[in-house]
Formats: sequence, structure tokens, C-alpha cells
Amino acid sequence: MQNDPALDQLCINTIRTLSMDAVQKANSGHPGTPMALAPVAYHLWQNHLRYDPDEPLWPNRDRFVLSVGHASMLLYSLLHLANVKAVDEDGKPTGKPAVSLEDIERFRQIDSKTPGHPEYRMTTGVETTTGPLGQGLGNSVGMAMAARWYENRFNKPDAPLFDYRVYALCGDGDMMEGISHEAASLAGHLKLSNLIWIYDSNRVTIEGHTDLAYSDDVESRFRGYNWHTLHVNDANDAAAFEAALVEANSITDRPTLIVVNSIIGWGAPHKQDTASAHGEALGVEEVALAKKFYGWPEDKFFYVPDGVHERFAAGIGARGKAAREQWQAKYDTYSKQYPELSREFAQMEAHELPVGWDTDIPTFDADPKGMASRESSGKVLNAIAARVPWIIGGAADLSPSTKTNLKFEGAGSFEYDNYGGRNLHFGIREHGMGAVVNGLALSNLRPYGATFLIFSDYMKPPIRLSAIMEVEAIYVFTHDSIGVGEDGPTHQPIEQLASLRGVPGLTVLRPGDANEVAEAWRVALTQRRRPACIVVSRQPLPTLDRSRYAPAAGVQKGAYVLADAPDGQKPQVILLATGSELSICVDVYEKLKGEGIAARVVSMPSWDIFERQDDAYRDAVLPPEVDARVAVEQAATLGWDRYVGRLGAQVVMHTFGASAPLADLKKKFGFTPERVYEAAKQQIARVQGKRSQE
Repeated sequence: MQNDPALDQLCINTIRTLSMDAVQKANSGHPGTPMALAPVAYHLWQNHLRYDPDEPLWPNRDRFVLSVGHASMLLYSLLHLANVKAVDEDGKPTGKPAVSLEDIERFRQIDSKTPGHPEYRMTTGVETTTGPLGQGLGNSVGMAMAARWYENRFNKPDAPLFDYRVYALCGDGDMMEGISHEAASLAGHLKLSNLIWIYDSNRVTIEGHTDLAYSDDVESRFRGYNWHTLHVNDANDAAAFEAALVEANSITDRPTLIVVNSIIGWGAPHKQDTASAHGEALGVEEVALAKKFYGWPEDKFFYVPDGVHERFAAGIGARGKAAREQWQAKYDTYSKQYPELSREFAQMEAHELPVGWDTDIPTFDADPKGMASRESSGKVLNAIAARVPWIIGGAADLSPSTKTNLKFEGAGSFEYDNYGGRNLHFGIREHGMGAVVNGLALSNLRPYGATFLIFSDYMKPPIRLSAIMEVEAIYVFTHDSIGVGEDGPTHQPIEQLASLRGVPGLTVLRPGDANEVAEAWRVALTQRRRPACIVVSRQPLPTLDRSRYAPAAGVQKGAYVLADAPDGQKPQVILLATGSELSICVDVYEKLKGEGIAARVVSMPSWDIFERQDDAYRDAVLPPEVDARVAVEQAATLGWDRYVGRLGAQVVMHTFGASAPLADLKKKFGFTPERVYEAAKQQIARVQGKRSQE
């Protein structure tokens, strides 16, 4: 592409003015950062990013992550000017623009493709949903890890299919958030040289200058993380930034941080370097002043001058198309030489599982002593992962406790000298782990991350984003109740189940025995576009005798009748439970049955799946006419009233736990057959008394 600084500057100013106009029309948004970073983003996309606008899902494309999601208009402007083509829900090209000029004019409006922060799936070209600061950085680490895994798995000496890089644009807010420290530390340890963060150091946040709360020596900190660091003193210095990118791409033994100094709202001289330029529209007068400063027609809005689209087409468009066509030719040859690997890659891209993936899932024999559901979960996970090579994951330094270590031959650990390892070691970085898992899922791997249920609080933001993005991440949470005993209230989850159940689009599974665990894994791996949490116990759970009780396959409906009144009798009372409390209800059921009382036990491992069943099924499991009900769960009461009604009984937690042996805790908080039996009899008596009064 012919060197033409004037035309490059025209493109940069087009990005700036589109951003200003969009924010001004919406009267909402952040114009300052897109204006300041327009030169940086332009030169990265135009001269370095390997990306084909006609095929935005090309597998070996470089990834661009806008971690500063409030600068969304920067990305939308780039997607429009580069003429990126949209794809449908199945990834098929539509021939339509990913972001049209009309879409930009509808910035932040209902159902537009240009929401306030970039949203994955909503807008083609958005690689991940960003906005909560630091999350995009964690995602980028997962993406870079996935790239290394792809290289190790698929590349051959005569056919190096994968070598893409991951670029992330971040700001002061990202650097302040703790998750960026976790992600950067892990990336430096893993020596992810395919990862480049570009840090916009503009020294402004919503409250004002960063000196109010922030005086880090960022470059020294990152060198301590084993990163290569570079500094560009002026975001408008194209030559210096280009040189920094060239050097960053030459580094082979560590990730790179490029610090770029910018002035927020550059070009809006009356508001530059203020919080208002960061967090609100400039105002009509300031927009006019900025356009005048750029030599722009002040009376034109959403204006794209002649030559701008063509400049992008000659740069990123032509370069990306050539790179993609070369890759496709290489892949066509590869498919003939390595058909099995090619088929495996195609399955990953299609989010399919290989034939026979569940062949080795064990069936567990009845056992009154049973095993901890974390143990059975580990057995099931290993049986599945041995047959699905792209299942990859680990724990936040807790795999011996979560039982999530992959132990079969060849699993290995993912480290800088073995990027093909399947066991990830996240360290004690729960928040970072969640974001990395999302990055892996966005790269079409099937990742899992594990920790204790209580620490799901440390990773709620990425779990929530998993659900928003509809990625197929799996979270394994063990030590699921006050059953952790002597560890006490700080480690005993109470409100965490309710919190997770409250996330739209997240499947939460709390299985009650080993065979329900197996079914929970089946559900988690076969549902499309939904993340899942599998919540399991530290303490042993009896393995129920499925010749006496219903098959565990009922888990696939979310809730099912485990044990019922004999001879089709209408139950007098329904006992509902999840997880470790299920066996208590079975014991009470047997006692009531011995007394000639018709009872029903309903196992409810997944409320959200149950809620997605039709009315007929839900009414068959929980007949509306039977309102004598008892819910049993070692967790907070929130939510159970929808299943037991206002007058139903709840044997649940109303306080935090306590430090004591499990047997003492169960007695103290009422999780005993005696207490549940008493509640059941009281419910039966309540209903009988009500009927006698009618």
C-alpha cells in the first residue's frame, strides 16, 4: 500500500468524528477515548492486524480485544470503515455490513448493533463482550493460551496452520482492576509472546486525574511479571507506534506491553483531559470546535469522506484477504494429509462432540456409604476428557481438592514448555481464571475452571459474562455446603447457590449422588450456548439404588420424581431437595412409607432446566393440588418459596454456618432425618386441618 500520511490522517479523523457524532446524537457515551486512540487503532488495524473483513471468523485471524469497552465507538467505526461483513447465528456470511452507517447513527439505541459496550454475538467483529474493566484482558490471555494450544495440537512441520496473535487495547481503569494483575501474572509465567497489550495511559478516570488514587510504575510492574515493555510518548506519533508494534511482534519469549501516552478527547481543546470528555457527550459547541480543529465540515454529521473506505480496503482488506486465501489453500492440503485432525478441528468449529464421547462415562453401583460427588465428578470428567481432546481446564490451585486434574496418559500440564497440556494451573486467581476460561471458550475449546463454591463470589463477573455471551464454559464448584465442617463460616457457602441461580442463561446443577453427577456432566457438555456450573460435595453421599428409585437420567429435565407413592397414589407430601440433602429426603420417604403415608421425593438438581420444561411436565412432578411440601437444602432460603409455596416448610440455612464437625453442624442446623420427618408430618397435618375446616 502506497504511503500517504494525509490520507491516513483523514481516516483517523473520520474515526474521531464518527465517534463524536454518535455519542452526541445518543447524548450518551464516551467520546474521549475513541478520539485519543484513533491513531493507535487505525495503524494497528491498517498495517498489522491480520484480519479479513470478508471472512471475520477466519480461524487464523488475529484477535482484537477492546478491553476499554466504554470506547465502543472506536471499534464500531473501525468495523464500518473496514467494511467487515456480518455473519448469522451459524457463522454464515450474510453479505451485509457488520456495522452500517445507519447502525452508527443508532448508537446506544434499542436493538441496534452498536450497544453502549461491545457485545459478542450481537455485532460481528466483536471478539468478546467488554465493559467491566479488566475482563477483556483476562479474555485475551485465554485467547492467547488457546492459540498456543492450537499450534501444539494441529501444526505440522510441513503445515503450520496456526500462528495468530492477540492484541488487547486497555486503559488506566483496566490497570487498576485487580483482575488485570492476575491475568498479566499468569500470561508472563506462561511466556505468551503472542499476546500484546496496548495501554492507553491518559491519566483520566471518571472522578478526575488518576493522581487521586493511582501512582503505579506500570512498566516496572509488568517487567516484574516477565513482560517485555515499550513506551510511545505520543499516541499521534505513527512512526514510534509502528516501531513498537514491529518490536513487539519480534519478541518470542514473553508477552509485550506497549504503553502509549494520549490526551483524552484530543482535538476537543476545551474539554481535553477532563472526566466529562471521558464519560459524556461533548456538546454541540465542543463537537463543532473539534471538527474545526480537524479541518472538518462543521455542518456534516456521520460523514465519511471519499477515499476512506478505499484506504481501508487497500490496507487491512487486501492484506487480510491475501493472508486468508493463503491459509485456506494450506488448510485444504492439510485436510488431505491429516484427515483425522482436520475432522477434529471441524467438530470444534461446529461446537460438536466426537462420536462416542460419552462411551466411558461410568455407572455407579448402589452404595450406602457412597462417595463425595467431587470424587465421582473427577471420574466422569476424566472418562469424557480422554475422548474429547479439546476439553481443557484446571483449578485455582485446588485440583487435589476439586478432583479436576486430568490423569489419563498424555494429559500433561499446560506450561510454557508444553502448550499441548490439558491441565491448566491458574494459581490462586479465581477472578482471572473465570476470564481466561471465557477466552478459551471464545476460541472454541471446551474449558472448565474449578474452585470451592464459596469462592464463586470471587469470579462472579466472568460467570455473568459467560451467560451474556452464551459461551459453553463449565465451572466446577466443590465444597458445596456446610459440609466443609471445621473450616467454618468463611468457607461454608450459604447464599452462593441463590446468587448463581439468579444469573439468566446460566445452568446450575447440584447433583445428589454419583449417577446424577454423570448426568450433570452430560447436560453441561451437550447444551448449546449456555455455560454451566456443576456444584459438588466434599463429604461422601450415598449412591442411590436405581433399581428401587428412578433413573438419574431425570437430571436432564432439571427435576424429576425420584421416589413416589405406591400404586399410583396421590402423594400426601412432597419432599424436595438438591445435592447432599437428597439422601435425607429418601430416608424420610422410607420412614413415611413404612407408616403407610404416601410421599414423593423430587430431586431438583437444576432449577433453570426444570423451569424450561412445559407446564404439563412441571405439574406432573409437582402437582399443584399437593401443597404439603418440604424443601431441604443446606443453602439460603431465597427461591424455594416458588416450589413449596408460602405455607410450605423449608429446612434451609437462615444464618451463616459454624466451625464444627459435620455431624454437629447437621444437628445444629436441622439437616437430619428427624427434623425433615417432623416438618413433613406438620405439613400433612396442616393440609388435613385446612380440609377439615372447608
